Amino acid sequence: MMKQQCLFCERSKLGLIEENSLSYAIRDKYPVMKLHTLILSKKHYENIFVLPAEELVSIFELAMICQEKILKEDDSVKGFNFGSNSGEVAGQKIDHVHFHLIPRRIGDTDPPPAQCNR
Repeated sequence: MMKQQCLFCERSKLGLIEENSLSYAIRDKYPVMKLHTLILSKKHYENIFVLPAEELVSIFELAMICQEKILKEDDSVKGFNFGSNSGEVAGQKIDHVHFHLIPRRIGDTDPPPAQCNR
């Protein structure tokens, strides 16, 4: 049986919006908010827990660049959600490490409640 090709490993088909030496950014195909961006490792790693430190740093550096560009493009953006789902039960749909950079605007939806242990 032939192994299925990873969608995120085929960067040339994805409409890159930004990149650096180890990572790249694309708009999410199914955005939860306008300008929802994915930041991905150029090399294939299944999740963030096997990602080498220098590649994680690269993703965060690119996220900062994308965040600045989004703020310049849309002045209604007042905050961001930034995170990664790791594993199918956590909501990861494609087994290639990626982070979601989701712009937030006043009134779009309520933020998740903060919880703390006492």
